Amino acid sequence: MRGSHEKMALPARNLLVIMSDEHNPKVLGNAGHPIIQTPNLDALAARGTAFGSAYTTSPVCIPARAGFACGKYIHQIGFWDNADAYDGSIPSWHHLLRECGHRVVSIGKLHYRLAGEDHGFSEEQIAMHIYQGKGDLMGLIRDDMPARGNSKKMIAMAGPGESTYTFYDKDICSRAQVWLREEGMRKAEKPWVLFVSFVAPHFPLTAPPEHYYRYWNQDLPLPKQYAREQRPRHPYLVDYSNNFNYDDHFESPHDVKKALAGYFGLVSYLDENIGKVLATLRDAGLEDDTVVMYTSDHGDNLGARGLWGKSTMYEEVAGVPLLLAGAGIPQGTRIPTPVSHVDAFPTLLEIAGVKMPAGYPGVSLVDIAHGAKPRRAVLSEYHGMGSSTGVFAIRMEQWKYVHYVNYPAQLFDLDKDPEELCDVVNDPAYAAALEQCRRALFAICDPTEVDRRAHARQAELLALNGGRAAVIERGDFGFTPAPGTVADFQ
Repeated sequence: MRGSHEKMALPARNLLVIMSDEHNPKVLGNAGHPIIQTPNLDALAARGTAFGSAYTTSPVCIPARAGFACGKYIHQIGFWDNADAYDGSIPSWHHLLRECGHRVVSIGKLHYRLAGEDHGFSEEQIAMHIYQGKGDLMGLIRDDMPARGNSKKMIAMAGPGESTYTFYDKDICSRAQVWLREEGMRKAEKPWVLFVSFVAPHFPLTAPPEHYYRYWNQDLPLPKQYAREQRPRHPYLVDYSNNFNYDDHFESPHDVKKALAGYFGLVSYLDENIGKVLATLRDAGLEDDTVVMYTSDHGDNLGARGLWGKSTMYEEVAGVPLLLAGAGIPQGTRIPTPVSHVDAFPTLLEIAGVKMPAGYPGVSLVDIAHGAKPRRAVLSEYHGMGSSTGVFAIRMEQWKYVHYVNYPAQLFDLDKDPEELCDVVNDPAYAAALEQCRRALFAICDPTEVDRRAHARQAELLALNGGRAAVIERGDFGFTPAPGTVADFQ
């Protein structure tokens, strides 16, 4: 008799890939969060496998989505920041599956460069791409970084109600349901692939009232190390908090609670929409023939250490939720083995029945779900807004090593310190682990050389857009406008 974790060869299946935006992996019921209500994602985890140590290739939207699409690390593909978006020039899993005869459709946020480029999809519905093909030009300024004027939007827009983003997610959800009913049920030579990409819980932290008040009416504890005297003062974190000074606009614990209730409410709204899509899959009779993957592009600091937004390497940000469910996937399993978004590429190809090309760093999540434990480190890297220096995080075994090209490193033992409260980089007892992690990083890339390339590309783009003064005068808009709406630079 086969064991419950023994991998079985199965025919190619349909793929439903659901992505959210900025979902902190700890804010999930199945991850043990004491407050959040995510019944639909919890049910998906119960009928599949949850990867408890999954990481983005970069903790910011555009590079993260490029890495997920291409199955490679950022230094391998060169889409460095939120002004340098994927343009289809490097093959994605969408390209490979379409070339093999699969219909590959996207609905919702892509955050690629421009409409009309060939990103590998058979069709893109209501795609959000970067603003005017340029995106966040302020992030190109990596030295003497100006404070973001629109950081005040974080708290100013937190509360109950609707936003252009909640309306956009409703449209995405509706279109996904229609597609499954009208197109997913049609007979085809090859299994279909549907990529449904929501924007929740990315700010604005305006949550539908029924979800917002679910949390506002509770006692919400302050985020960890939120008090100013508790916050770590690593120079990278100081840079980020000075550039993205969200917390400067929080005047009281009341404001913190508004932001938390808004974020939690958006996570529950996301869960509601995902539940509608999954119910449609089931009601249409497609569930048994479809493998579902859920993940997010990256997480959110959510007030921990006084930080909001992304761009750090803490578990709340570089970590991502990652669920896989369907025929051939072990049920009710939580895997602690570190995995990465680069692993999505071979996984999706395998499930669709397409041969994996050589030269990619990822391994099959199906194999890991069945007990495989690859001997490797996984990498997340950052070269964008709010940072003057390249950042590289290595996760191997229980170790989290964070390498800064121009700042002191950090080392955390996640077995003993899962909340990353104690940096042990200078503790002699951890010298061997530190050296092991450094070697693992340098076996993947040369951080200084990568940092040099990123800065050179950003200097080139900055010049093409008129230079520092012109970019600062343009300003920032806080978040990419949803399709059909106008960017607000105020």
